[in-house]
Amino acid sequence: MHKYLQSLGNLAVNEVPALPKFYTPIDNVDISVEVCGIKFPNPFGLASAPPTTSSAMIRRAFEAGWGFAVTKTFALNKDYVTNVSPRIVRGTTSGHSFGPGQGSFLNIELISEKLCDYWCKSMTELKRDFPDKIIIASIMSGYNEEDWTALAKMSEKAGADALELNLSCPHGMGERGMGMACGQDAELVFNICKWVRAASNIPFFAKLTPNVTDITVIAQAAREGGADGVTATNTVSGLMGFRSDATPWPAVGAEMKTTYGGMSGNAIRPIALRAVSHIARKYPDLPILATGGVDSAEVALQYLHAGASVVQICSAVQNQDFTVIDDYITGLKTLLYLKSIDELKDWDGQSKPTVAHQLGKPVANLNSDFGKDLPNFGRYREIKDEAVVKMNRENKDLSMSPRNVYVPTRSVPSVNDVVGNSLSAIGPYNELDNKEHVVAYIDKSMCINCGKCYMACNDSGYQAISFDPETHLPSVNDSCTGCTLCLSVCPIIECINMVKRKIPYTPNRGVPQEVAAIS
Repeated sequence: MHKYLQSLGNLAVNEVPALPKFYTPIDNVDISVEVCGIKFPNPFGLASAPPTTSSAMIRRAFEAGWGFAVTKTFALNKDYVTNVSPRIVRGTTSGHSFGPGQGSFLNIELISEKLCDYWCKSMTELKRDFPDKIIIASIMSGYNEEDWTALAKMSEKAGADALELNLSCPHGMGERGMGMACGQDAELVFNICKWVRAASNIPFFAKLTPNVTDITVIAQAAREGGADGVTATNTVSGLMGFRSDATPWPAVGAEMKTTYGGMSGNAIRPIALRAVSHIARKYPDLPILATGGVDSAEVALQYLHAGASVVQICSAVQNQDFTVIDDYITGLKTLLYLKSIDELKDWDGQSKPTVAHQLGKPVANLNSDFGKDLPNFGRYREIKDEAVVKMNRENKDLSMSPRNVYVPTRSVPSVNDVVGNSLSAIGPYNELDNKEHVVAYIDKSMCINCGKCYMACNDSGYQAISFDPETHLPSVNDSCTGCTLCLSVCPIIECINMVKRKIPYTPNRGVPQEVAAIS
């Protein structure tokens, strides 16, 4: 019937049924970004990892909406590899959480098992079919000028938009004199980049390892060697764990052996954020492709604020599939759009301030009725429920609050506009103010009486929280030093907030300072 009615107006209907998406001004936000003269349709790409194992997978990713893809790292045919199994395992940081909630992976997977001929043909076909998408060839070799030159030339000839030099694989390849074996030595990085610069006319990025003392030293070597930018970072070297019978996991073969692998996912995000921001602060003109625990538009924005221009993603796709790109694109457009509305400055990204609630329902202020705070269990809850019913009966105003409509008061920022916005807030510890302090404030109307804040503060903090034995409500005393541990363990969002300390902070030195000075 619908198809017939549409035909009366000479409007075609797709043969495949599909629900239309909602359309808002947010859809008009441009999230394209230019890096090294290359225009990325959006800043979200697949890292050189299992999600880019084959040309067919990259094709499906492009069809899903990903802006760019870095091929699985390939070497010359003479340096082919064969993987072991098992080799990609759930990280122990995930606890008992599976699926999208996993916090990390550890892998001992090598570079692509496919030959360089396959990848050159694949890049040519992909670029032909997706001319607006960006294809970056990830290449690897030992410390050999001829090999790096050959790989760079054949990748450029195949149609790659840029190159990524894998100087950072933390397992397997280093034993062959490749990957991290090269990337931990600034002199080797400099020379390899110099060789590739002489051999190629397209931009290239050196993929750096976090497993070094100072990553900016390696970034400087890549920059001086001619690299157009860097990718920060590869996986963090680690050992996943052992079972109760002392066998490792992953355990390979009849001998049940393992090796040090690469950890990825949310667990390494602080490490990668540090690396990106450290490089961006020291070399603000050096383009950075960030990777390490990007699992949402909010996290991608963090990396942009830290100085990256685009982000690469692997573990989040392993946790789900290529369709996460829909959320990333819409999410980043929304975050940029919200920056244009003054009334929403107190929002945390897409999240508005949390109203006081219990079990998701707003709570009424009953302190004036009872003269004290009441908990939300047992007979206390019954008393509060009765008071709320009485209050609602007496309240004759049943009108609904009007819905606010916000419009932009200034232009929506571009991706380039937000790159590096957080860098000015990062500095050495000695520049931090140790005079302006905060203390914890607990909203008792939101408290679920779990006692977590009290236990943490008592046995891991400063004994600044008391716990009422009858009402199970916590209270903060003057011993609070503003360490923020209680907020960090509280299971209820914004039940605990840090507020400005009203009296000067005097540290507890343990003994009088005069005595300490004499001793």
